[in-house]
Amino acid sequence: MASVAVVTGASSGIGLEAARALAQQGFRVIGVGRDPGRCAAAEADLAASGAPVEMLRADLSLLSEVDRLAEEIAGKVERIDVLVNNAGGMAREQAMTAEGFEANYAANFLGPFALTARLLPLLRKAAADAPQGRVRIVNTASDGSEMIPGIDLADLQNLGNWNVGVAYCSGKLANVLHARALAPRLAADGIVAHSVHPGTVGTNFFSHTPDSVQSAYGNVPKLSPEQGADTVIWLATAEAPGRSSGGYWFERAPRKPNPLVEDQAFVEKFWQAAEKLAGRAGV
Repeated sequence: MASVAVVTGASSGIGLEAARALAQQGFRVIGVGRDPGRCAAAEADLAASGAPVEMLRADLSLLSEVDRLAEEIAGKVERIDVLVNNAGGMAREQAMTAEGFEANYAANFLGPFALTARLLPLLRKAAADAPQGRVRIVNTASDGSEMIPGIDLADLQNLGNWNVGVAYCSGKLANVLHARALAPRLAADGIVAHSVHPGTVGTNFFSHTPDSVQSAYGNVPKLSPEQGADTVIWLATAEAPGRSSGGYWFERAPRKPNPLVEDQAFVEKFWQAAEKLAGRAGV
């Protein structure tokens, strides 16, 4: 039976290349994307390159969509060996979802947080007959996670002091904290969780950002999507990352995270706040 990988944000950029590489390694890959046109194009591109991937559509900023997606995946596979929480982006302006969440924070963190929880039974099923550390969760974060001094646990979405930079950076710090908090919770199952800063990558990420961000990064050298996906793929499949959990990585090496990530008491308080905000348990 082929190992199964689920990759969100797989319709373009880093996620597309991660999905391609995992399929080429023999995984049965389920990709997730939001835009139907990009999903169809990605599916055709991957098939043409000899790396067939089944693309599913879902807007991960909506927890109802997360629930629907999880049920759809569970109807297709009996196990998941790798979950890559890659979907995300930066908003141009504040928007609230129909469920009452700040849309950028929901897409970057709450959706992946809830999806991971919903898919844990399938990850645990894979881990039950796999070597220790073979089943992986990989969160695509950003060095933006390092750029903010703190998180208001009473206002995770920054509704009281919102701006586009803080919204993005706090969501990406949440991805790193999520992986760190998952590590001890899943250790007994033999599942490892890591987060990764992929570098500054030339994808359509920047086309959706505010003009100020595009100006600031317009002349910055950028990695190709294949280069940006390299450490994501390595964390998902290589032997070495299976021997630890909860790490934050860059270019296949440990990277010093925001100091909050190394404050275990804060990590636990963050986890409780995230569960309260999402209205559901994270494990």
